[in-house]
Amino acid sequence: MRQRVVRVALTAVLVALVLLAVPLALAIRSSLYTGQRDALERAALAAAVRVNPDYAAGDPAELPAPAAGQRLGLYDPRLLLRTGTGPRTGDDAARRALDGKVSRSSSGGELVVAVPVSHAEQVIGVVRASFPLADVRGRVLAGWAALAGVAVVALTVAVLVARRQARALAAPLEDLSRHCRAVAEGDLTARAAPSTIAEIDQVARTHNDMLHSLTELLRHERNFTANASHQLRTPLTGLQLTLEAGLAQDDARPALEEALEATRRLYETVEEVLRLSRSAGLPRPAAPDRPVRELLARTAERWHGPLARDGRRLELAVQDVPDDVRVPGGPVAEILQVLLDNARVHGRGTVSVTVRDLDDAFALDVADEGTVDDDGVRLFERGHSGGGPGAGIGLAFARDLAVSLGGRLSLARGAPTTFTLLLPVRRERTCPQDDAGQGRR
Repeated sequence: MRQRVVRVALTAVLVALVLLAVPLALAIRSSLYTGQRDALERAALAAAVRVNPDYAAGDPAELPAPAAGQRLGLYDPRLLLRTGTGPRTGDDAARRALDGKVSRSSSGGELVVAVPVSHAEQVIGVVRASFPLADVRGRVLAGWAALAGVAVVALTVAVLVARRQARALAAPLEDLSRHCRAVAEGDLTARAAPSTIAEIDQVARTHNDMLHSLTELLRHERNFTANASHQLRTPLTGLQLTLEAGLAQDDARPALEEALEATRRLYETVEEVLRLSRSAGLPRPAAPDRPVRELLARTAERWHGPLARDGRRLELAVQDVPDDVRVPGGPVAEILQVLLDNARVHGRGTVSVTVRDLDDAFALDVADEGTVDDDGVRLFERGHSGGGPGAGIGLAFARDLAVSLGGRLSLARGAPTTFTLLLPVRRERTCPQDDAGQGRR
C-alpha cells in the first residue's frame, strides 16, 4: 500500500517536472542566446555612433572599450579592419551590413552582430561585435544545471511528502486490517479507531456498526440459549416428576391436571423466551394484558405449595391498586417466577409480594428475610455466581424482560433482600362518568 502511494506520487511529480523543465530549459537557452545578441547589437550601435566620418581620410577612429569577452572592430567599405579587434577581413555578417541593415549570424565559433556606419546617407563602414559561442553554451549549461538542481530538490521533497502521506493513508487501513483479523480470530470487542481521513473513517464506522450488529446478534442467540435452558429446566423436571407420580397412582386424573397446568406454564415460558430473543430494533409481539389481582392470585396458587413444603410462608399485599390496572401477563409472571424461585432457593423466612400503586406506574416488591452482600449492578450480570440471590442467569433474564416492557428491575434493599419491579400500567376505561374519578389510563 505504502509503496504504491509513493510510486504514484513520484510518477505524477516526474511527469510534472518533465512537462515544466523541458520548456523551461528551451526558454533558458533561447533567452541567453537572444540576450547575448542584443548585448552585441547595443555595443555595436554605441561604437558606430562614435566613429569619426573622416576616418577614411586618415583621421583616427576610436571605439569604446568592449565588455568582457566581446570583440569590437571597425571595417571600411572594402571590409578591411581599420581599428579594434576581429578578423582582418570582414565576414558575411559585415558584408551584409554594407547594405545598410543590422546583420546577425554565427560564424567561426562566435556570435556576430554587424551594424552599418552611415554618413550623408551612405554606408562608410561597418562595426562588427562578436562573442564566443562556447561562453554562451557554458552559460546555457550552467542554467540547465541550476534547473536540474531545483528539479532534484523538488523530487526529494516530493519523495519525503509522498512517504509521509503514504504513512498517513496506509496506517488507518493497516489498523482496520488488524481489527478485521482480530474479529476473524474471535475477538468481537475489537473496534477500528477514527483517523483524519473522512473516507477511511466512513469505512471504519461501517465496520464498527456491522461488528456491533453482529455482536448483538450473537449476544441474543447466546442469551436465548441460556434463557431457554435456565427457564425450561425446572418446569420440565417438575412435569416429569408429576407424570411419574401419576403413573404410580390408580387415579391419575389429579396428576394429569397438574401436568396440564405445568404444560401451560411451560408454553408461556417458551413464548416469553422467544419474544425476548428478538433482536433490538425488530418489533416484538405485545404480551396479552392481565389484571394485576388475577396475576397475583395465579402466582399465589403456583408458589404456596413449594414454599410450604420448605416450611416457609408466602404473603401477598395489594396497597390501593385499582381493579382496572392491567399489566403484560406473561412477562410479569415470568419475572415473578424468577424472583420467587431465587427467594426460595437463596433466601430464608417468609416471602412477601407487595404491589403499590404509583398513579402512572406500579411497583411490585418481592422480599424475604435473607440478606445480599453483592453489588446491586453485579447481581444482574449473566453468569454471576456469588452464592446469593441471583446466582446464575435468572435475574439477568428477569431484568431483560422488565426492560423489554419499558420498566426496571433492581435490588431495592440488601437486608432484608428486596427486589422492586417498576412498570408502566394501563387502566381500563369503565364509563364516561368515571373519568373524573378513576377513569385514567
